[in-house]
Amino acid sequence: MNRRELLKSGAVTVTTGMFGLWPTIRAYAGTPVDTLVVVTEYGPNSLDIQGLGANQPTHGPSWNVYDRLLSYGTKTLPDGTASYDYKSLTPELAESWEVAEDGMSATFKLRPNAVFHDGSPVTAADVKWSFDRAVQIGGFSPIQMGAGSMEKPEQFEAVDDHTFRIHFIRKDKLTLPDLAVNIPVVMNSKLAKAHATDKDPWAQEWLERNEAGSGAFKVESWNPGQELILTRFDGWTQGKLPALKRVIVREIPAAGTRRSLLEKGDADVSYGLPPKDFAELAVGGKVKVVGVPVENALVYLDMNVKIPPFDKPEVRKAIAYAIPYDAIMKVGIYGRGLPMFGSSESKITKPVWPQPSPYHTDLDKARSLLAAAGLKDGFETSLGFDLGQSTIREPSALLIQESLGKLGIKVTLNKVPPANWMTAMDKKTMPLTLTSFQAWLNYPEYFFYWTYDGRNTVFNTMNYQNPAVDKLIETARFTTDPEEYNKAVCGFVQIVFDEVPRIPLFQYYLDVSFQPNVKGYKYWFHTQLDYRTLAKG
Repeated sequence: MNRRELLKSGAVTVTTGMFGLWPTIRAYAGTPVDTLVVVTEYGPNSLDIQGLGANQPTHGPSWNVYDRLLSYGTKTLPDGTASYDYKSLTPELAESWEVAEDGMSATFKLRPNAVFHDGSPVTAADVKWSFDRAVQIGGFSPIQMGAGSMEKPEQFEAVDDHTFRIHFIRKDKLTLPDLAVNIPVVMNSKLAKAHATDKDPWAQEWLERNEAGSGAFKVESWNPGQELILTRFDGWTQGKLPALKRVIVREIPAAGTRRSLLEKGDADVSYGLPPKDFAELAVGGKVKVVGVPVENALVYLDMNVKIPPFDKPEVRKAIAYAIPYDAIMKVGIYGRGLPMFGSSESKITKPVWPQPSPYHTDLDKARSLLAAAGLKDGFETSLGFDLGQSTIREPSALLIQESLGKLGIKVTLNKVPPANWMTAMDKKTMPLTLTSFQAWLNYPEYFFYWTYDGRNTVFNTMNYQNPAVDKLIETARFTTDPEEYNKAVCGFVQIVFDEVPRIPLFQYYLDVSFQPNVKGYKYWFHTQLDYRTLAKG
């Protein structure tokens, strides 16, 4: 019996531990061309993208299992890679839409033949329930919806079974684009409500482990921490039916094992490898590597301005001059990113983000600033980062720890388990935080709304509050005057560079490695794989 016959016979079972892992994954090498095997460091902690504490990998299954009213078009990047186009909105569940003449509402006509995975029709009542849930469930979802000025259930109206309307509370250029991101998914409301309780009216407990989607793929099985299997939903009519019939996503913590499986042909796709591996694979020739600078994204070091001594501007600037930027680029990420430091411009004149800060490595200047702050002998602190991204974050953290040690600053590394990372960020108790953020909508004010605005808490790990910055962010979000917009963006970038609660490091690449026969990759803002366009030759 060969490997393909063995797999078809059902004799291969998924087991835990490396002794069971190798026979299982070796067997996958014989799977048909309509099956994709993906290996990754860690996977989703939930199937509910709107649920509290959903991690980044949750966006992967959510994007493929659920539909949204709208999606984005496609553009081609300079290297030939296909990418979503944030300037182009396209139909998904809504086959058409129209903004009212007064600009204060939009009406969407749903596809009449769209069905959920259980065969029931997708109706406007399902859209309203899903949107009501998104603005009321708490956590990240209401903030995301609010970024497009969708804030309360009264804005959402099911006109009839196939007509849905959003009433605007203000004219916001981001309302329609915000419908094409991952939070406003449309759920099977009847199925979800069947599992709701008085204590859990939004069926969070059930939807965390189950799905209620209408997307191109459905969940066949999910073993958290080990494996997720998706199968094609042949009843999907919101686009071209995917070539892939099955996707197997295996969680393998060891980067070396993931690389080995890829190079031996036992896996089709891998992402989340260390930058060193991607740099070597890119020139090795055995597999393809696609690296795209992630739009509106930044890796940075946050200093909690509410925790001494980071409440002192001199200390924050001292840290900014003590960062070993070049070493991080060369050794920390092996060039898999764009530097965001060392600008020779003292005044911000371009309304773009991200852009390089004026800080560079100058230990003498850092010592002088520490002395001015009364800390010439240094101090003790801790630096937190997501353990789930240790292969990428830890090398940079170690370099920062070593460089700050030269100033007498003793840094203890705080490796936070991925399941606790969002909670740790929200608590605002980490003095130093090495993390990243990528704004789904490619506008400077959108990034700042999420991470610098003093009224937002989740991603503002600096604990930074500046009413002048908040006002400029608000101006940039809603003004229709190009000159006023440019002035507002330059204004808030200038302030945060002067006050430096956050130290920009680099704009990172989304690196993905494929077998040569994998086609159809498309870069998306959520940085997860879209299985709808992938195929194996």
